[in-house]
Parts: sequence; C-alpha cells; structure tokens
Amino acid sequence: MARYLKHALAALFAGYFAALAGLVAFQRDFLFRPDARRADPAAAGLAEAQETTLKTRDGETLLAWRLSGDCGRPFILYLPGNGGALRDRVPRFRRFVEDRFGMLAVSYRGYGGSTGAPAQEGLFLDAEAAYAEALRLGYAPERIVIMGESLGTGVATHLAATHHAAGLVLDSPYSSIADVAAERYSWAPVHYLVRDPFRSDREIGKARAPVLILHGENDSVIPIRLARRLFDLANEPKTFLSAPGRNHLALLDPGVYPRVRDWIEAHAGAACEKADASFPHEARSKH
Repeated sequence: MARYLKHALAALFAGYFAALAGLVAFQRDFLFRPDARRADPAAAGLAEAQETTLKTRDGETLLAWRLSGDCGRPFILYLPGNGGALRDRVPRFRRFVEDRFGMLAVSYRGYGGSTGAPAQEGLFLDAEAAYAEALRLGYAPERIVIMGESLGTGVATHLAATHHAAGLVLDSPYSSIADVAAERYSWAPVHYLVRDPFRSDREIGKARAPVLILHGENDSVIPIRLARRLFDLANEPKTFLSAPGRNHLALLDPGVYPRVRDWIEAHAGAACEKADASFPHEARSKH
C-alpha cells in the first residue's frame, strides 16, 4: 500500500508539473489568438473606412483602418481584443460611421496585415504608434477617446496612463490578466507565471481622462467583479454601465451603446473650426 501511494503521488506531481510547464510554455498561444488574414475594409463591409499603415518605434509595420468622421466630431482610437481581426469589429465600427465619429483602429503586431509577434510591451508600442498617428492627422488630445475591448482594455489603460485624452472607454475590462487567468487556472500559481500581465490595476490610477467602463453582468470570459475592482481604482470622474443578461462585450447592447455615444459626445465633441488639420487628399477636407 505504501509503495502504491508513493507511486500515485509521484504520478500526481509529475502530471501537475507537466501541466504547469505546458501552461507556461504555451501561455501566449492562449492569450493571443490572431487572425492573420488581411481584409480590405470595403470587402469586409465598411466601405467608408480607409486602410493605412503605421510604423512602431521598434520597426514593426501595422495595418490600421481609419474613418474620417465629420467636422468637430469625436475621434475614437480603437484597440481590439485578443482574437480575430479588424473585419470582426465591423458592426462596432458601423455605429461610429452612423454617428459620424472619426476612428483609427489598429491591427496589433502579428494580427491581420501587421508584422511581428504579439506581446504586452509590443502592443503598448502599437498603441503609441496609433496615438502618434492621430496627432499627426491633426486631432488634439481633447478630441481623442481611447477605447479598448477585452484584452485591449489593458492596452488602452496603459496608453491613457501615459498620454492625454478626452476620455477612456473600456468594454469588458479586467484588473490584470493574472487575475483573469486565476479564474480559469485556480490550481496554478499564475500570478508568478504570467509573462504578459497587463496590470491595469496599477495603471488606471495614473489616467487623468474621464473613465467609462461597460460590462456584461453574465460575462463568462472576464467576470464583472474584475471590472468593478478596476473601477474602484479609477479616478473621478468615472462611470460604470452594466448590461443585464449580457455575456462578453457590452458595447453593442441596445441599452448600452446610446449611453456610450452620449458620454463620448459630452466629453470629446468640439466646435467645427475651419482651421482644423486635413486628412490626406482621399479623405474629407476638414474635421
């Protein structure tokens, strides 16, 4: 019996450490799930958007989609979640078109049309490149709303902690990726193993822009309590919108989007000034 227990325990520990090693080795495959296909905006159903490319400080080339928007309207700097491609966000972008918002949505490194491989620090550089492009196009920080979705909320929070903006909108955010991982892998010491922690809980207090958080009450991917934990750490003014019955991602909930649109317009709208900078020739002449 003692020998049997000894072998059973040895097998148990061997299995545990093998599972732990697999979790460590493949964690980026779990976290980042890019769709490498490149889609033309028009072919994806968003003919109003223009495709452009950005250069990062470390030499990567990123694909981005741009909406010109109308004069004086807010400008959304959009940072996607961990899966798919920009084409999968067309229903969201369509709402921006309807509201005449400007937008720049970046395809992270390693995702459709962009070079490189995704990692936390790389995604931070991708967001900085998108912000720099918004400024180059003539948008003042007072017009820029940084919007992050799911994993992208960590990227958005970091950007807002280090750059000025009119507002920060977070759809289905988390306190940290380690906290999310702990919900799924409670058997593993994930807080010591995560290579890309995305510590929004340490960044949100540095952001000076007004904060809007939206979250589905039935979110099975990122529990709403993690979003509330982040909200508690944010500076005022801040607003929390919960979507009853909603699972992951709340922006397009019928009871949520109209309030998000009104919030954006209240914080980032501006008078239409003819002195505003212009897009390149193929875009609208004034913002």
